[in-house]
Parts: sequence; structure tokens; C-alpha cells
Amino acid sequence: MKLGFIGFGEVGFELGRGLRQSGLTDIFAFDPLLDVERFGGLVRSRAEEAGVTLLQSPAAVIRQVDVIITAVPGSQAVSAAQTAAPVLAPGQIYADVSTSTAVGKKKAAQLVEQAGARFVDGAMMGGLSMQHHKVPTLLSGSGSDELIRLLTPFGMVLTRVSDTPGDAIAIKLVRSIAMKGLAALAAETLEAAVKLGVSDEVLHSVADTLTAAPFKDTLDWLVTASAVHATRQVHEMNDVLAMLTEIGVEPAMTRGTIQRLQWLESQKFKDRFQGKKPKEWQDVATDWQS
Repeated sequence: MKLGFIGFGEVGFELGRGLRQSGLTDIFAFDPLLDVERFGGLVRSRAEEAGVTLLQSPAAVIRQVDVIITAVPGSQAVSAAQTAAPVLAPGQIYADVSTSTAVGKKKAAQLVEQAGARFVDGAMMGGLSMQHHKVPTLLSGSGSDELIRLLTPFGMVLTRVSDTPGDAIAIKLVRSIAMKGLAALAAETLEAAVKLGVSDEVLHSVADTLTAAPFKDTLDWLVTASAVHATRQVHEMNDVLAMLTEIGVEPAMTRGTIQRLQWLESQKFKDRFQGKKPKEWQDVATDWQS
């Protein structure tokens, strides 16, 4: 089996190096920065360390390999598929591991499959710097099962989600709302707590609340309580907004919280549930289906 990378930045380097160390010997790559003076040296040194052969064009890589992994910025994923499509051959697998949107992945899949190749939407769910080529990766699309068969023996941790391109990246990006949002929320909370000299007390209180019950129970409680009590919570968060402004903390997350609570208020959940808090978040989410 021969593998090729379109884009040989951190993703290509970490995957390529790990796969080579695990016994995959025929690995090729193209990176548009290869001939850019500022970055070309880094691309070459990474390829040498990983044991990857650099080629001068995407087409040259595609003609050499069975599996193509495209690791470009998400904004370039569709154009990369447009470039690759005329060169792809039936039976090849084209795996896009960029952070393109679900819509972008579907567009790329259409281009690839019109050429007779199989498409894979790949979404890496961990840290490359720590897990390297063994980073857990979700897959969706027509080539998922075959990619798992080919690369699992070399240590990749691949899980098929569905046959629908875009499903894998949708999971990653929606998860990022929570994970990156939590990071930003923590930063805003800690800045205010430190300025007010109450960080230990605040952290202990938050920890006690979040660890008092299993995650599902906590999620049910948070969502259902906010749905029914949104009006009261908007008033409270406006007080928080005033406090943060007074102490010089930029209240970006607080503003966002107010906007979302106002949206919940507009849905009139309190009237729907006759003032009683429902049991599960799914009760609130009934109208959120597309």
C-alpha cells in the first residue's frame, strides 16, 4: 500500500512519521510551501525526519499512491479536491482530514466520487503532538471501511461514524463549541475571580456543582433549568455584565450567555411546561430538529 499527503504541515508530518515508524514504507507528499524560501527548509527537514518522499505537485503524488490524505486548511479543502479530481483513478481513496465544514466535505466528496474514487471525511479528535498517528479519528463517507482496513494495521485509531460525508467533521466542530467555549468561559471566570480576590471560593463552588452528579444528570439540570427560568437568569447575568464592566473584565462570554438565555426566553418554555422544570434536555430540544 502506498500513501500520499496533499499538504505536509504538522498533520502530515505527525501521521507520516508515525506510519513510517510502524512499517509503512512508501509515503509521498506535496506541500505548496516547499518552494517558498521562508518555509521550504522546514518542509524538507520534516520530510527527511519522517522518511517521506516529497514530490512537486499534487498530481505527482496522486499518480503514485493508493490512498491520498489531504491535510490542508479547511478553507482550501474544496479547491484541493477540485485540483485532485481530474487525476484520481477508480479505486483510490481520498481522505480529507481538514477542518472544513460539513458542507465543504460534501462538496469535496461529490468531486472525488464523480472521478470514481472513494471519499473519506476524517476528523481527528485528539492532540497530534501527544498521540501522533494514533490520534483517535472519526471517519464518514464511502471509503471509510477500506481506509480502516488499510491503516489500522499500522496503528491508526479509526472509527467509522456513517457513510455520509460531513458527519465526522460535524461531530468534531460541534464538540468544539463546548470544549473551546469552556476554555473561553473559564478564562473569563478566572479573570474576574482573581481581580475580586475570590478565586479559591469560586473554583470550589463550581467544582462542587459540576461533580455532584453524573454528566448527563448535570446537563439535564442545566438546560432544563435555564429553559424554564431564563427570564430570571437574564436579569442575573445583566448584573454580572455590570460587575465585569466595573472591574475592567471584557465580558464576551457573559454577553453571549445573555443572548442565548434571551433566545430561550423567547421560546416560552416556562409557559409550555406550566412553570415546571422538565426531566431531560431532550424535552427542551424537541423543536430544535432540522
